Amino acid sequence: MKTVSKALAISFIIHFLYITGMLLFGYIQTINYKPEFEKAWSNVVMLQDEVAFGVIGSPFNLLYTFVGVAFISGLALFLYSKIKKDASPNIG
Repeated sequence: MKTVSKALAISFIIHFLYITGMLLFGYIQTINYKPEFEKAWSNVVMLQDEVAFGVIGSPFNLLYTFVGVAFISGLALFLYSKIKKDASPNIG
């Protein structure tokens, strides 16, 4: 049970860092955006009047990746503890 909780925690941390990083990257791009008005006057097109932030796709993808990363990290933790236990010297 300890391995399962550690694996879920690792998966949560990885997903949190990924989502936070993507939001931070988009925020930095938005802040540093400087439109070029001189070029816009020569190429007049109808502009979109709506803006959408977010991800297109199924919300189950996040669940699938969360479970997948938890499974892989749990397997890695299990193998690490097995190797660590086998490598430790037997006293007694």
